[in-house]
Amino acid sequence: MTETPILKAENLCKRFGGVQAVYEAGIEVARGSITGLIGPNGAGKTTFFNLLCHFIPPDRGRVYFDGYPIEKKPPHAIARLGMVRTFQVPRVLSRLTVLENMLLGAPHQTGEKFWNVWLQGRRIAREERQLKEQAREFLASVGLEGMKDQYAGSLSGGQRKLLELARTLMTQPKLILLDEPAAGVNPALMENICNYIQTWNKDGISFLIIEHNMDVIMSLCSHIWVLAEGRNLADGTPHEIMHNDRVLEAYLGRD
Repeated sequence: MTETPILKAENLCKRFGGVQAVYEAGIEVARGSITGLIGPNGAGKTTFFNLLCHFIPPDRGRVYFDGYPIEKKPPHAIARLGMVRTFQVPRVLSRLTVLENMLLGAPHQTGEKFWNVWLQGRRIAREERQLKEQAREFLASVGLEGMKDQYAGSLSGGQRKLLELARTLMTQPKLILLDEPAAGVNPALMENICNYIQTWNKDGISFLIIEHNMDVIMSLCSHIWVLAEGRNLADGTPHEIMHNDRVLEAYLGRD
């Protein structure tokens, strides 16, 4: 039997006024894979991402995560199921420290419930120690452990991207959606990010990546989907996509 994909979307549609941003688009992400999503500017990739996570509701279509429909669930509920996303411009809380940003990503904390602050103080303290240790380990894995007490607002753009990536690990994700991880990043840092993605993938995390850097996509991904004008244009292995005439004409600008 074929294993159920960790993420599957069918016939997703979204219109903004007179603009059909996404039309009848779909995707499948195999469990344990690194899958790419490419397309020219204006192809609808970010809108498609937002539909998958329900940051915006689809006009029509279905989304399944881990075999269950999620297109009507709010984003925070989807994140708690194990599907989280990053953004092209990293979103950090500038007036909190790097470590505090990390701790906010941890789900199901006992101290989140009002009465537990008084009734389960010891348990909360124990959890906080464990979470801080885990957060420091994740920060160390991306080279930020020494900056844990600095305000997140003092980090460079590349460091903020690393913080956002590390923070996703605190959510215990099954699938991470990355929106242009190479954007605004120097080649050395991009190589490190690719290594982190491959390491985490070997640890069992699946990835869906939007990226314009073809070297990154071709080196990381086992399967690639192509959008053009909000519609599915093609999908296949990196080799198949590189030699697909429709992709070369519509995306790479080749006659």
